[in-house]
Amino acid sequence: MPKEINPKETTRAAAYKLWLKAPNPMVTFFKTLDVTNLVKVSKKRNLKFNMLLDFCIGKAATQVKEFYMLPVGEKLIQYDTLAVNTIVKNKTGEVSSCDILFEPDLDAFNREYLTYTAQVAQTCQDRDLSATSMVIGTSAILDTEIDGAVGMNSGIFNNPFLIWGRYRKKFFKYQLPISFQFHHTQMDGAHAGKFLEKLQQEINHL
Repeated sequence: MPKEINPKETTRAAAYKLWLKAPNPMVTFFKTLDVTNLVKVSKKRNLKFNMLLDFCIGKAATQVKEFYMLPVGEKLIQYDTLAVNTIVKNKTGEVSSCDILFEPDLDAFNREYLTYTAQVAQTCQDRDLSATSMVIGTSAILDTEIDGAVGMNSGIFNNPFLIWGRYRKKFFKYQLPISFQFHHTQMDGAHAGKFLEKLQQEINHL
């Protein structure tokens, strides 16, 4: 279960003091991923590309301990589990939010993804796991190719967030520019860079 921890007893003590009340504590990195393997696996196994990317995001995040801590209000909260959020087009043509608990087994994660995205699309009710898991936000803008996006600092939603558009074919490879936004209290640039490298590795080795 999530619990409040004393920032002074963590590796984020200095960052907590510096960034928690900063006017804009959010940082955004841009990276172009090679998603050739994801496209191949998606077509070969008839699996959704975005589900596979969400799975790789979750798996990479589990290897960076800073993902398990998040500033919530003025508290630093420690989580035991991670979830990946996905935006779902619901039956009214609008969008709803769906959190999927990360499972290290791809087939299990896929079953959860298909079950709950279908449920959210039909009911038009968001599925929110933020009370129990540290949620990684994602948004896929599939109507166009984008080079990146900068999110907003709401002062409420401090969760890490990834945004991407359609992947691009270049010769025999597929590329996907993404943006990764994170709260500086939660992690430093080195941690974010490590996560993005782990993400590329998970994509390559899926």
